[in-house]
Amino acid sequence: MLSRLKNMFKVADLRGKVLFTIAIIAVFRLGCHIPLPYVDFGAIQQVQNQAKLGGAVAFLDLFSGGALTSVAIFALGIMPYITASIIMQLLAVVIPKLEEWQNEGQVGQKKITQWTRYLTVALALMQSTGIIFSLHQGGGFLGTNQLKGIDLIPHFSAPRVLLMVITLTAGTAMIMWLGEVITQRGIGNGMSIIITVSVMSRLPAQGSGILASGNVFQFALVIVMGVGLIVGIIFVESGQRKIPVQFAKRVVGRRMYGGGSTYIPMKVNQGGVIPPIFASSVLYFPAMLVTIIPWHWATNFIQTKLVSGGSMVYIGCYAILIIFFCYFYNSITFNPQQQADIIRKQGGFIPGIRPGPPTERYLAKTLNRLTLPGSLFLTAIAVIPLLVFATAKISGFPFGGTSILIIVGVVLETMKQIDSQLMMRNYEGFLR
Repeated sequence: MLSRLKNMFKVADLRGKVLFTIAIIAVFRLGCHIPLPYVDFGAIQQVQNQAKLGGAVAFLDLFSGGALTSVAIFALGIMPYITASIIMQLLAVVIPKLEEWQNEGQVGQKKITQWTRYLTVALALMQSTGIIFSLHQGGGFLGTNQLKGIDLIPHFSAPRVLLMVITLTAGTAMIMWLGEVITQRGIGNGMSIIITVSVMSRLPAQGSGILASGNVFQFALVIVMGVGLIVGIIFVESGQRKIPVQFAKRVVGRRMYGGGSTYIPMKVNQGGVIPPIFASSVLYFPAMLVTIIPWHWATNFIQTKLVSGGSMVYIGCYAILIIFFCYFYNSITFNPQQQADIIRKQGGFIPGIRPGPPTERYLAKTLNRLTLPGSLFLTAIAVIPLLVFATAKISGFPFGGTSILIIVGVVLETMKQIDSQLMMRNYEGFLR
């Protein structure tokens, strides 16, 4: 590991990318602490002290790096972009034009990305409006009823609301731009890096909060579970099914071509951290609707069952959505029919499997068999800590499993990119 870091900073190009990424991260963290104008931060401090975040609202605060409870200009975080990406992927299944863009390669992907940006801005406008009116009603979406009826935005007026909504929306647009800049000029996937930094920024405060409460057993339980989760995540993330592919020999003129062999790597956890993020994004919508739903019973159900991370209803919905999005995401990212056509056109075949439809059925069956343990693994990682923490009455560390899954997954992918770039520069003995 140390030699990897040493070699990484020896290459001027790679060193520049790493330093550029660190600079962008610093800008993002700065935005998480710049306060939103016209907010009574004395009352906000009371909300932070009294609120018991859980469920989807805690996940939103986790993804914003604490900017939500601080009511900063980056309060919405990256969640509107994630939600927009989910919607675009869902629409691609039912809208032929979007499916056509997906098949156009890089050109079509640029069009999809552009429309995802537009949708992100639209969602940010709606979510920021909901947050502003919730603050006007006492910050109920933050998980406390102690300040109900207290206006957290003194001198509430239409011009101020408009400025605050525009500020929050612009903050989301800037986060989206920062992520794209990291992807283009930095190291790793920009959106994943921003999510990881947001999650890591909350872990010390959550851990110190448990330790400060004086319960050493709970703190030790969190540490032991965290180490166990890291080991399990690394073990499963490294697991993959290698499907062998052989290519027939061809004679062109007086020369013989082909005859080689390769394999198709299919990971056990094909979806990575995407399914838990998608699931939490879906569960976040009811929490945002609390302030506009007129029915008391519906508001009470959402606040007690869906906003609370320790609720069995929330945990059950969370688990079901993770499994659903595992199958959904894998079906989008890996197309057995397309893969079978590519193998056939290149003159390849899977040993023991006829080309064409039999290969397609074999790949689809293999994908389904791998998706099941992968989805159960993700569900266990996300749900078991919630059950343990609910049993042990630990409220300061509500998303231990998902947090560690995001951190470990993104770190592994980023280090793989660094490895590949170092290997291209012929560092001998780098992987010994």
